[in-house]
Amino acid sequence: MMANDTSIVQDLLDIKAVQIRTENYFTWTSGLKSPIYCDNRLTMSYPHIRRKIVAAFVQQIKALNLQPDIIVGCATAGITHAAWLAEALDLPMAYVRSSPKAHGKGNQIEGEVKQGQKAIVIEDLISTGGSSIEVANALKDVGVSVEYVFAIFTYGLQRAKDNFTSAGYPLFTISSFDELLNNLENEEKITEVEKNEILNWRNTLN
Repeated sequence: MMANDTSIVQDLLDIKAVQIRTENYFTWTSGLKSPIYCDNRLTMSYPHIRRKIVAAFVQQIKALNLQPDIIVGCATAGITHAAWLAEALDLPMAYVRSSPKAHGKGNQIEGEVKQGQKAIVIEDLISTGGSSIEVANALKDVGVSVEYVFAIFTYGLQRAKDNFTSAGYPLFTISSFDELLNNLENEEKITEVEKNEILNWRNTLN
């Protein structure tokens, strides 16, 4: 599920959170090579944008009639937005590391979570979905029910859709690859050749 919020896509472009390299591809955490990179961490530095992101999440929670007990961020990029959303909803917040710490108490989950709680997981963007699904699984292992995974942006890969369906976690994102590409084209920030290459890349992955 995705919101139709082109204004946030425009915000991402305005703060140069989106970069395009059609010759020397970026490498994602998953190992995939990509001509486009979306760095949503930059939204932390813009109060008006982060407020819009939180407002979009709150609106969707109300639309879905969700009643979460806790908001959980994916380390590291999802932590700040999880904190702001938890504050807006006056709810507890926690975050989950990609793996347990190698020192101290060896925690993977930071903050207090309780068996039987209903959680919403917050991620900054979705590529293949692997990292946020791992977070949701870590919560499930300790008896927390993940109602939804929320993210700011999705590349819209079929692989991600399949992964979320297989794992059984519903997904909501505010903005998408297709909206982003349309905005870039409308603002003449990419050439026709670049657009076709980026589309071919995405369609090949699908």
